[in-house]
Amino acid sequence: MTDTNKPVYTFKDFASDQEVRWCPGCDDYVVLRSIQKALPLMNRKKEDFVFVSGIGCSSRFPYYMDTYGIHGIHGRAAALATGIKLANHDLSVWIATGDGDSLAIGGNHFIHLIRRNIDVNLILFNNEIYGLTKGQFSPTSLIGQKTKSSPFGNIQPPFHPGELAIGSGSKFFARVAGGDTKLQQRIFVEAEKFEGAAIIEVMQNCVIFNDGAYDKYTDKAVKSDAQLRVEHGKPMIFGKENNKGLVLEGLKLKVVTIGENGVTEGDILVHNAIDPDPTLHLMLARLEMPIVVGVIRAVPGKTVDELCNLRLAETRAKSPFKSVNDLFASGETYEVK
Repeated sequence: MTDTNKPVYTFKDFASDQEVRWCPGCDDYVVLRSIQKALPLMNRKKEDFVFVSGIGCSSRFPYYMDTYGIHGIHGRAAALATGIKLANHDLSVWIATGDGDSLAIGGNHFIHLIRRNIDVNLILFNNEIYGLTKGQFSPTSLIGQKTKSSPFGNIQPPFHPGELAIGSGSKFFARVAGGDTKLQQRIFVEAEKFEGAAIIEVMQNCVIFNDGAYDKYTDKAVKSDAQLRVEHGKPMIFGKENNKGLVLEGLKLKVVTIGENGVTEGDILVHNAIDPDPTLHLMLARLEMPIVVGVIRAVPGKTVDELCNLRLAETRAKSPFKSVNDLFASGETYEVK
């Protein structure tokens, strides 16, 4: 037992006895093990955790977690999670969802979960395809992408999850590669500590229907130059030689090389994840090369469940009624004999 009287767990304590049935090589396995390793670091009791999902490959998640959980219906995970959190503010509520589940049929619930700043954690498995239903284009599929439902190439422009989340008022947005277990664990722990809706986009590879979608960012030969890992308060430097960085040139971000053209480390932008102004966070979320991973935005703010409790307390303090019986017996009453 720890000093806080909470059990000491390992990842095995959060693994259920159910057979994990994803395709061999799927990044979902990595995310599953990452969250199982992260939960013991959160200093909470096992019974505090609830995993909620809708429909999709990632939505099998609750079965594989030895916690409370609900496998809901398509697109409604955010609604279920909202109800759970409002009913019991002390629970740690997690949503496992895909780009189809959350950004198509569940798009309305997704943006309003963010707008309301419900204190839950949403892991968005973005493989830019419908996997469970066998390879149709999704709301994040790229223009020109050939799929089962767009054999001549997708013509619909995709949603950009970071832009959509921050544009909806997101206080916390992070991104991570599907195979990066260490960064996933760190982000999951930070998301749990954050009070508000924490949106985590996972660039998840679908080995069957969209294999290699993120190779230009995640392949070992290129990832050092193709990924910029941001940390609050640190310069945005990256690259194999750790000599590339971002500067602001006019209204655009620009990649520069330290030591060339008079550029010094002092010229490189320092990441400020807690800046309430979302302008730079949006630019980082939209940047394509390098792609930005890590916690891009983490701005403290009031959650709707916190505001709900405050409003209830204020209303009760002003109310002349101390109980329901007082309310029933107030005003003009009649006695039936």
